[in-house]
Amino acid sequence: MKGIILAGGSGTRLRPLTRVTSKQLLPIYNKPMIFYPLETLMRAGIKEILIIVAPDHAGDFLKLLGSGKEFGCKFTYEIQDKPEGLPQAFVIGENFIGKDNVTLILGDNLYEDDFTEAIRTFKSGGRVFAKKVKDPERFGVVEFDSNNHAISIEEKPEHPKSEFAVTGLYIYDNSVIQKTKALVPSSRGEYEITDLNNVYLKEGTLDVAFVSGKWLDTGTFESLHEAIVFARDRELASHN
Repeated sequence: MKGIILAGGSGTRLRPLTRVTSKQLLPIYNKPMIFYPLETLMRAGIKEILIIVAPDHAGDFLKLLGSGKEFGCKFTYEIQDKPEGLPQAFVIGENFIGKDNVTLILGDNLYEDDFTEAIRTFKSGGRVFAKKVKDPERFGVVEFDSNNHAISIEEKPEHPKSEFAVTGLYIYDNSVIQKTKALVPSSRGEYEITDLNNVYLKEGTLDVAFVSGKWLDTGTFESLHEAIVFARDRELASHN
């Protein structure tokens, strides 16, 4: 299993904080934001990790993280020249992924859960993780039948069919590269991760699991503040 952290984008919603640095390098209490998704992958035993960054701050990531040796990992870096959707990560990372399966985590997502078992038991298809949220219209929304099987996923719907959002951790088999290449850009001009998930869903090979602990998508000032408080409380609790 290979790992990818997608840390590109321009962080426009967090300006002026992101005028001089990448969103994923902003501090969340006592660590840069990217350390949290990195820890999620490392905890699950993933040692080969591709970090995809925007061109402006590539040197800063390299200075911060280096080769990965001090983390007991091997880091590879690639540039995302223009953010054109999350699935782009699998085309950028095609050579890195090789013939392996891959776990993608977004560089601004923080999880309390341990995904070791979910990643270790993964064999084929796709596996995504849903969480009940207050504002599902901001996300890809999963609709379930009475047996808790996913029957549809809609991207940022005006009228969500459930309160469950697909969070920023995705596990796919090696067919994800070819599936991504077959995607067509949406009306926003981006390749949508929801479209990719729907390919697996139509095949009957998409497993939707649930996030039980805290999940934070730190793309807004409110969620950034919430993440700092959460990280501080967790850090202090670990010392008591």
